[in-house]
Amino acid sequence: MRVGHIVGNGDQVVLFDRKPRKGFKIACNQTPINTNFYATALVDFKFMEAMKSGAVTVPGSWVCGYRPRLWCDRPENQSIYLRWSSQIKEFYLDLPKYALMPGDTIGQGYTNWSCGHLAVHWAVKRLKLTEVHMYGFDSIFDFNLRSYSDLVLFSERDNMNTNRLASNWRPIWEHLFKEFPDVKFILHHNHDAFKISVPDNVSVELYNVPSKPITEKRTNNLQVSDA
Repeated sequence: MRVGHIVGNGDQVVLFDRKPRKGFKIACNQTPINTNFYATALVDFKFMEAMKSGAVTVPGSWVCGYRPRLWCDRPENQSIYLRWSSQIKEFYLDLPKYALMPGDTIGQGYTNWSCGHLAVHWAVKRLKLTEVHMYGFDSIFDFNLRSYSDLVLFSERDNMNTNRLASNWRPIWEHLFKEFPDVKFILHHNHDAFKISVPDNVSVELYNVPSKPITEKRTNNLQVSDA
């Protein structure tokens, strides 16, 4: 059995710290969890610019998506790309057809393909995981897109944008879980009322904890500059 832990940045990410976790540990963009990650998945132009400016620093190895690939290809970023190249495990550009909504361009498909989607898909494909534990993926259960990353970088979270993101992101999870029927996906949350239909290879490990917003910056694998 090959076990992995995908650490997101929703409210219930704190459940990761409830007990020791053995196996590969993959972070999504940024997280309040302090552990030795095998890799951190990065997907946004905005995050790459923040690292370039020194506003944030992510130690360790990275798995970068399509937009970071485009960002690194820009002439003005060549020198910093060379400086970072030893940290980049891979540019993972796989985009399943189910990430494209009707009428979407490829660029829109990559916008639908979140950091969490990339991290889980990459971990299963590249690390050949047979059991995947997921923490902090609150939007699968609740109309909640609060993210630890919002404490570091501004994101639009108005009602219209929240609805758009939830309606695009959620259906992708249904297809992603079905793509790997031989993999056990175990989500860690405080209830099991999914907002999507899930196949038999998906289950929930329940915890009796309140749902509280992430409201404070914590010391973690992401260093936040005061500059």
